Amino acid sequence: MPTARRKKPASPVTLKIPAELFENLGKLIAGTGFRSVTEFAIYVLRDVAAGGKLNEKAADVSAPEMDIVRRRLRALGYIE
Repeated sequence: MPTARRKKPASPVTLKIPAELFENLGKLIAGTGFRSVTEFAIYVLRDVAAGGKLNEKAADVSAPEMDIVRRRLRALGYIE
């Protein structure tokens, strides 16, 4: 019987955002179930990458670029 292959957990990477945005997000999540801005950011990014709606014209991201981002996130194990 073949052995099931397990995905290796992806190594964390650093995502840089402006300090003001970080502080605003910290205020936004105060009193919610999120323990940190990082936890909240991961939640939001997973939601968007997994099929959440993103106005591609407003974000100035083309459909092929969005596909590339989704493939990269999938390869890193963030989405299936």
